[in-house]
Amino acid sequence: MDNGYRDRIASELDNCLTKTTLPAGMKKTGKVRDQYDLDDKIVLITTDRQSAFDRVLAAIPFKGQVLNQTSVWWFNQTENIIPNHLIATPDPNVIVAKKCAVFPIEFVVRGYITGSTSTSLWTVYNNGDREYCGNTLPEGLIKNQKLKENMLTPTTKDEHHDRPITPEEIVSEGWMTQEDWEYCSTIALELFTFGQQQTAKHGMVLVDTKYEMGRDEDGNIVLIDEIHTPDSSRYWINESYETRMAAGEEPQNIDKEFLRLWFVEHCDPYNDAELPPAPADLVIELSSRYIYLYETISGEQFPLPPVGETILERIVSNLKEYL
Repeated sequence: MDNGYRDRIASELDNCLTKTTLPAGMKKTGKVRDQYDLDDKIVLITTDRQSAFDRVLAAIPFKGQVLNQTSVWWFNQTENIIPNHLIATPDPNVIVAKKCAVFPIEFVVRGYITGSTSTSLWTVYNNGDREYCGNTLPEGLIKNQKLKENMLTPTTKDEHHDRPITPEEIVSEGWMTQEDWEYCSTIALELFTFGQQQTAKHGMVLVDTKYEMGRDEDGNIVLIDEIHTPDSSRYWINESYETRMAAGEEPQNIDKEFLRLWFVEHCDPYNDAELPPAPADLVIELSSRYIYLYETISGEQFPLPPVGETILERIVSNLKEYL
């Protein structure tokens, strides 16, 4: 995919944001985001780290900015469905957010049966299981087929590996109350339906995604973390979906799946102590796809930063009033 950014991306391969340091706040490092606790609020910095298989695979130029600005766009589009944690976006890679008590459940919603990981719906189904996270699956489904109805397949939020869980277990094991689960699960399905409708207008398919929610200091349940980014979601190109399905080919995707598949083919990404470096052409391709997705969905041109700009220095400067 060539959207005119490849040369610029190639020039920034060694200028990615992989680590952050701020002069204030307690730091918590996630797979992709670094979080700084500033007492009454938090600063979320989206880095260029590429995560999959519960580990970092590579650094992708402009990825952090794409994810952050994609989330901000979707947060603004979905405020009428559920309020969110967004306070300000002082930098392209940064969100200043409300502090929330986070529900320890990821609300994974799927519109299609697909995937390559051990917990993906297709892997589970292909292994013979017909019950998954409280959902019953019919016989005869094929990979990448559209599900009759969108399906919620929640997981626990675990530091090392997320565990699929049923709604009944969520309540009986004390992860959430019945009332909170019912509200959040309804909202997750509403968000996904809205996301599907919006992306379809631009020739895209929102295949699956995950949401996180929490309760703010006023007791309101709010959407947190990220929404409909190419990291939390799978996207396909609608135009070629039917013909590729008919030919038994994988759908054209606009997400990290092709990079995941490269690692699956070249190593054991779950168990190998060291992974091979991601090829530069695949890194450039992924960055280009991320930018394409942002521009396609938002209808806005991606705002490239000045050439060679040091991202962390810019972030610290833009956060001065909060530190």
